[in-house]
Amino acid sequence: MGMTGFPRKDDVSAEPSTANALLACGSIEVMPRTAAKIGDFRGLLRPGTRVYIAHINGTLIDDMVAAARRLTDEGFAPMPHLPARIIPDRDTLESWVRRYREEAGVTQALLLGGGVAQPSGELDSSMAMLETGIFDRLGFTRLHVAGHPEGNKDIDIEGGTLRVDDALQWKQRFSERTDAQMAIVTQFAFDAVPVITWAERLEAVGIRLPIHVGVAGPTKLQTLIKFAVACGVGPSLSVLQKRALDFRKLLVPYEPTDFLADIAAYKAKRPESLIEQIHVFPLGGIQASAQWLSRLPDEARCDQR
Repeated sequence: MGMTGFPRKDDVSAEPSTANALLACGSIEVMPRTAAKIGDFRGLLRPGTRVYIAHINGTLIDDMVAAARRLTDEGFAPMPHLPARIIPDRDTLESWVRRYREEAGVTQALLLGGGVAQPSGELDSSMAMLETGIFDRLGFTRLHVAGHPEGNKDIDIEGGTLRVDDALQWKQRFSERTDAQMAIVTQFAFDAVPVITWAERLEAVGIRLPIHVGVAGPTKLQTLIKFAVACGVGPSLSVLQKRALDFRKLLVPYEPTDFLADIAAYKAKRPESLIEQIHVFPLGGIQASAQWLSRLPDEARCDQR
């Protein structure tokens, strides 16, 4: 049945292999302080795994670069976050990008607006960073941007998706003139329906960027609900609330099995969908998420797109 024992959805015979394909290139993320507690990532993750490095406001760039260098040395593909609103100016951005490239061999980054209310300086969005041309000039070959299937009230304050939609249209146009490959990585969700609806809506308006669907890794249900509320997860939060009413499910860690079964069934029916792979948010700890990912069959392979 595949690596997680996914239930069959609509009797799609291709579903197990589709699920494996989605997971084979699955990425994961860490923070520098978390990475420091891991003796050797080679005991946790498959060689070549893309590892995002979360840059929380207040984290020193020295610590970010050191974490990236270590991951490169251990055979992984580090992708540091670059949150625009905590970067004071273009010179600082170029300094950071150059350090990642020259000191840690990094050639990819996730560009974010950043979770602070006021920008530190002139950079206030991923678009502002892209417009500098720094990433192409310094040889970055892959750039990811954020996607919000359930909306983002920090951007569209009054609700709706107008501003986030406009931003993705801009990034689609940028992808057509940059040398780097681009993709969208989404916030985690718990219900496949809004994710699929959003992906189809992007495709309908001409967006062609591949989508890496955010998935919450195994954790206690209470912890997951806390993160979901803090991160502004919308309609799919009801899935967790319904689960919380079942006392039996409160006793076991949440795993995104049903969510991924639905995504895999959809991808099996529509292989041309923008949905390409998953990205794991290790909300219950990187060890638990890495163990979950490690159930992938040996025959599954990834070309790390």
